[in-house]
Amino acid sequence: MGGNPLMGAVRIPGAKNSVLPIMAAALLCEERVTLHNVPHLSDVVCAAQILQSLGCRVLSADHLLSIEPSGCLLSEISPQMMQKMRSSVFFIAPLLARTGAALVAVPGGCNLGARPIDIHLQGLACMGVQIAQAGTQLHLTAPHGLHGAQIALRYPSVGATETLLMAACRARGETVLTGCSIEPEVVDLAHFLQKAGACIEGIGTRCLKIYGRDALYGAVHRICPDRITAATVMFAAAACSGRVCLKDVNRKDLGSVLRILRRMGCCVDGAEDTIWIERFGELKPAGDILTDVHPAFPTDAAPLAAAALLKAKGRSMLTDTVFEHRFACAQGFNQMRAACGTEGRTICIEGVQRMKGARVHAPDLRGGAALVIAALQAEGESVITGIEHMMRGYEDLAGIFVSLKAQAGYVRIAQAEPVSQSVAAN
Repeated sequence: MGGNPLMGAVRIPGAKNSVLPIMAAALLCEERVTLHNVPHLSDVVCAAQILQSLGCRVLSADHLLSIEPSGCLLSEISPQMMQKMRSSVFFIAPLLARTGAALVAVPGGCNLGARPIDIHLQGLACMGVQIAQAGTQLHLTAPHGLHGAQIALRYPSVGATETLLMAACRARGETVLTGCSIEPEVVDLAHFLQKAGACIEGIGTRCLKIYGRDALYGAVHRICPDRITAATVMFAAAACSGRVCLKDVNRKDLGSVLRILRRMGCCVDGAEDTIWIERFGELKPAGDILTDVHPAFPTDAAPLAAAALLKAKGRSMLTDTVFEHRFACAQGFNQMRAACGTEGRTICIEGVQRMKGARVHAPDLRGGAALVIAALQAEGESVITGIEHMMRGYEDLAGIFVSLKAQAGYVRIAQAEPVSQSVAAN
């Protein structure tokens, strides 16, 4: 029988969505940058390779990363490297600030629908950047350097906020950004930049005021905890029942997730950096869930919540306002004999009593993790291919559930035919 309780404790690693822009921001610095609590992810490897290709020295040991920016940086990133991950976009602003140019391609990443970078580019244009595009190739130059500007973002984009924040830190004069994202990862980037010598006011608010500096220096910084990994573990515990302790978390960053978990019948307790989640009674439907920008329910957690609700007694509906194709994992859910359907940006779930293991493919990073949560509830064996997506954002997803004594059939997380990771089970 699937869905046996998860029991134990998990330490939450550093955040993918924090470490990647901070690695790019290291290019703004004149001296060594040392980062602690760096997760082992394929996207981190890719970012390190980009830094090395630009002339930086990058050294890693355990969960520590040392970056030594070169005094003579290159300004071009190969299309192949740009296409490996969405976060390659973060290198544009530091390159413009340090070299006056950025020769790049439109960034890649998960197929979640349209993901334009026009807000990034419009803001950079206000700061003196000239932009030429030929197909997927972008040639950006700042012939007179970057200068401060008054920029109102039409949407609180995380990526655009971070791009323009980095550019402003080394632009001439004062920059005022309004309509900013206030995601915890944006706050973490701003704190790193402050340590490096940037002058930023309004951190954690929708309005940032930045006074440009001629130079930023080195910094030592600890990457904030990954709230989406924490959400993954908590929704798995809600789905399978049990009692799980999450260590090294920022509880204040997870308020909207905790509210949904309580609505589902979970007990949540803990301190500032520790969360206990427990569910032994009936799993309740969540009603309607709507994602939006922070502090609302996060888009990255939407498929995870959907997976946890597959066996809840009743109907749940989740709508994602950020991405068009957030619920591509629904096909895999139904292959495991769940009862769900999608229409536009919405997934509708009717809870079932039993699910059956199946061979499914991870369509994207969070959709892959959602399929693992679904498989943990299913009877019999499940095989999940497409591990390359999950390796971009999870240090060791299989290991996490092994440590929690997962016993949901036998879940294999595999790339093509060979088994790369496994979750042992009953």
